[in-house]
Amino acid sequence: MNDLQTLRAALATDEPSQDVVDRSRHRLQNRIRGGRVSRRRTGWLIAGAGLTAAAAAAVAIAAMPVAPVDGPPVRTVSGQEILLAAATAAERSPEGSGTYWHVKVTEADGAAVSSGYEYWIKPDGQSWMRGAKTGGEVMPIGAHSATPFSLVAVDLTLEQLRALPADPDALKAWIAEALERSDARTSAGRLTASDRERAGFQSLISLVSTLPATPEVRATAFRLIAGYPGVQNLGAVPGGHGLLLPEGERLVVDPATGRVNGTSVFVTMDGAVYKVANPAGAGINAEWTNVLPG
Repeated sequence: MNDLQTLRAALATDEPSQDVVDRSRHRLQNRIRGGRVSRRRTGWLIAGAGLTAAAAAAVAIAAMPVAPVDGPPVRTVSGQEILLAAATAAERSPEGSGTYWHVKVTEADGAAVSSGYEYWIKPDGQSWMRGAKTGGEVMPIGAHSATPFSLVAVDLTLEQLRALPADPDALKAWIAEALERSDARTSAGRLTASDRERAGFQSLISLVSTLPATPEVRATAFRLIAGYPGVQNLGAVPGGHGLLLPEGERLVVDPATGRVNGTSVFVTMDGAVYKVANPAGAGINAEWTNVLPG
């Protein structure tokens, strides 16, 4: 059984057997004919509703996932399982194509992030941006860059990005060596070992959320993130499942599609790390497109 099948089995609710349905309908019929109805169940019985609707409610109640009285509790899907299932889905996803790589970041309430952030990049490095700083207009961003894609402190061409290794150890080593060679600096000076470790983790987040990496590399990045300690499943949220990651970062991952639909941190076009102030994080949409808005 692969990761997606395992996750579907854990999240799925079994259909009630016909015997369960018949017994539930019989109990409800007896209650309606004069038996006592629990105050908790009265919300299901609406004045004027027929027996069919009431019986359907009984079936719905019977189908609700609850822990068996004499059996093990319902298993909670772990954060690691969510990420591994997303890795399987990402690996099987088709290659995207288009003229522009488009990334849009929005606050949880649908408004643009405080600084405004939406951009389009052509493989040759030409780029455009729209946001608060551009007055809501799509504007070119200066001269095009030869390395327009940023892996935190490492800038890459599209060819270099798509040539990243899909082997987990090789990808980790490539990122670590690139950060070691990087001349990026913080206000305190050159990157420390701790800075590089944090940047390496954020690079993995970038690979699964805002960069046009290959499906194989995205899958590997998901699996590497799953290997970090402390990954937690925060439950179902709009867009997928909320995940708590090391350093307090959060992602919203759809394990069925392998897409990251929300984040608390992202890397901007110039390699800066942006922390989202909104506790709910920000929505992420990243994909190839042939349309540059006028």
